Amino acid sequence: MSEVWLRPVVSLPEQALTGRLLSPVGLVNISEVRNLMSKSFLVSLLISFSVVFHVTADDESEAERFWPQWRGPWATGVAPHGTPPLEWSENKNIRWKTDLPGLGHATPIIWGDRIFVTTAIAFGDAVDPMPDTAPGAHDNSPVTHHHQFVVLAINRADGKIVWRKTLNKKLPHEGGHYTGSLASNSPVTDGKHVLAFFGSHGLYCLDFNGELKWKKDLGKMLTKHAHGEGASPVLFGDTLVVNWDHRGQSFVVAIEKTTGKQRWRVDRDEVTSWATPIVVNHKGKPQVIVSGTGRVRAYDLNSGKVVWECEGLSNNVVASPVYGDGMVFSGSSYDTRNMLAIRLDGAKGDITDSKNLVWSRRRGPPYVPSPLLYDDSLYFLAHYQAILSRVNTKTGNDSAGPFRLDGIRDIYASPVGANGRIYLTDREGVTLVLSHSKIPRVLAVNKLEDSFSASAAIVGSELFLRGKRHLYCIGEE
Repeated sequence: MSEVWLRPVVSLPEQALTGRLLSPVGLVNISEVRNLMSKSFLVSLLISFSVVFHVTADDESEAERFWPQWRGPWATGVAPHGTPPLEWSENKNIRWKTDLPGLGHATPIIWGDRIFVTTAIAFGDAVDPMPDTAPGAHDNSPVTHHHQFVVLAINRADGKIVWRKTLNKKLPHEGGHYTGSLASNSPVTDGKHVLAFFGSHGLYCLDFNGELKWKKDLGKMLTKHAHGEGASPVLFGDTLVVNWDHRGQSFVVAIEKTTGKQRWRVDRDEVTSWATPIVVNHKGKPQVIVSGTGRVRAYDLNSGKVVWECEGLSNNVVASPVYGDGMVFSGSSYDTRNMLAIRLDGAKGDITDSKNLVWSRRRGPPYVPSPLLYDDSLYFLAHYQAILSRVNTKTGNDSAGPFRLDGIRDIYASPVGANGRIYLTDREGVTLVLSHSKIPRVLAVNKLEDSFSASAAIVGSELFLRGKRHLYCIGEE
């Protein structure tokens, strides 16, 4: 199975899609899709950058109603109370549409009546293009302008920009992949603070009025092939964790949320990766779980010590892990295709060959989009193509599929789920809505006139899509 790949998608007209049951796809030799893979390298940066959020018991029910990080309140891609629309277009079910300055692929976060978006805005006269000098640099956008690194606060009711805070002005040292952005890191909020991370361009803590509480410079990141930055911090209680994997000395660091003071810092034997960690509170002991090229590792949140580690992923890890029911799921597919299912009970030391590695799967793991964990089902897309697997979390088996997704292609945004539906958005503005069922059924095919790389956010009856040019609020008219 390690020498096969899924067939490329052949799109059908939209009117032929709705109501169809998805059909399982066939398999071909991997050599047939080398060309598809070659253009993708770090489109990765765009959307797999997440922030894991934790609240106290008193705040838990409130946090579940919002979208405090890019993968939602549970960091799984699910909106537990979401009831977004089934259908929309530029002329249907658009509550508002707001022009966004600059460029960014970070997902908007939402709390109460506020939406927070990060962006990078070019300004001033053009400079001579700065060539990327990283080994193997290719498919990059040269640096030609200084940039402002900005947080926008937007009124959820009408889409108007409430305030705009410029946090840094700088000439970037790397331009990144041509499909990426200089603001791919999604912010995170606890309902009082907004934590915005721009990698080499700074980490910032703001209040809801836009007042800067503290800022921190973690250094200059040198990414593989100069393809850019993206991994976001993890917020758990009063602790913020940043993973800094790059061509220099990689590390993971814990920072006090309200002051910006360092709590601990641990070096990592890792090359560049773009997967954001998650924090798992397993039996009262929080662990920071980081997917990397060398190993998936869990760090004790209080001390930074490694709790367990497991081999099995590839170079250029982008998809973030997910957690549910005592198990962590981590996958990658750049040059080694694998999805790992790890049980945390008793996990200690090197668990590569232990019973804690419950199952692994070579077929169809993700590269760019992160998995969606919905009930006892794990959904993931092959590489970044429109081939969907739906597997049982306990066994790793799929009773049907993988499924060919006609009507969409080149998917960088991670899938989201709500109200018994799965939402998948591609770069050309098409969102496919599927039923959350054993054999998914196509419920709707929706098209907007924008390009989308950021993952969707769902709050209540509204779905928010951040495009290259606009932020959309989609809701029943």
